[in-house]
Amino acid sequence: MKKVIITAITALVLFSCQNDQSEGTNSDAAAKPTLRTCASQDVLEAQLKADPTLAIRMNEIEAYTNKALLTGKLVNGKIQIPVVVNVLYRTTAENISNTQIQSQIDVLNKDFNALNSDYNNVPALFAGVKANVGISFVLDQVIRKSTTKTSWGTNDAMKKTAQGGLAPTSPTTKLNLWSCTIGGGILGYAQFPGGSSSTDGVVIDPKYFGLSGSANAPYNLGRTGTHEVGHWLNLRHIWGDATCGSDLVSDTPTHNTANYGSPAYPHYSTCSGTPVEMTMNYMDYTDDAAMYMFSTGQKNRIAAIFASGGPRNSFAQP
Repeated sequence: MKKVIITAITALVLFSCQNDQSEGTNSDAAAKPTLRTCASQDVLEAQLKADPTLAIRMNEIEAYTNKALLTGKLVNGKIQIPVVVNVLYRTTAENISNTQIQSQIDVLNKDFNALNSDYNNVPALFAGVKANVGISFVLDQVIRKSTTKTSWGTNDAMKKTAQGGLAPTSPTTKLNLWSCTIGGGILGYAQFPGGSSSTDGVVIDPKYFGLSGSANAPYNLGRTGTHEVGHWLNLRHIWGDATCGSDLVSDTPTHNTANYGSPAYPHYSTCSGTPVEMTMNYMDYTDDAAMYMFSTGQKNRIAAIFASGGPRNSFAQP
């Protein structure tokens, strides 16, 4: 098990140097991933280079999170997050239906409230730490815009009206999702707490948005949304984006790297102590059908950002 208390210097190294895992490129818009590719860490690296103060803000968030975890200063009760979905489409297929959009909201509500049908598949080894995060989501608005772009990349162009995109709606009180073709085989990416409100939110390729149909298996069960919203709620990849890295959560085993597909249980880490890896965690890279749990440590880390003084406290207000 990993320790979560880190110094500001360690945090700075973490946020500025964790880039051992390549998560895809922005070329080849038609590329279809054979392995899960989330660009959240790559986008964070680019944001850190563009804005040196971001590392300071994220270090402060990390210090606050650690303090909240130690003092028990967490939010009680259920937080309901309104969701604005921004659909940028060139083709009919990209102009996803309201039904598909609602299916993603439904998946988020199930996965973040331990109501997913596969929650009971969690192995006995991890049953004691599997968690109901207790956050609900409600569809607030769908905004659609026709475009001539074939792909948007990961430079946040889809969030900027000057670049043909849609600016986020009330980003300090509403979660903005963008559905658009990203390109490069990337399924989605999110902005971590601490970034600019003008680009805050989650981007998901329409082929992997909600229950997108058997043609897009194995990423057709809405878990790309769950994974990316996890990032938006301050969760890291479970392997810490480094060989035997830390996800800053105490009750998740150390993973040597990302897992793909549907690993057979038990899957042992090559890291110190050779722990059994929590491959079914939403923050790994496994197929949609193979991920179905958050841990108690992840739940507490999420709760800390909504507490008074936390970076997403505005979402916890009446």
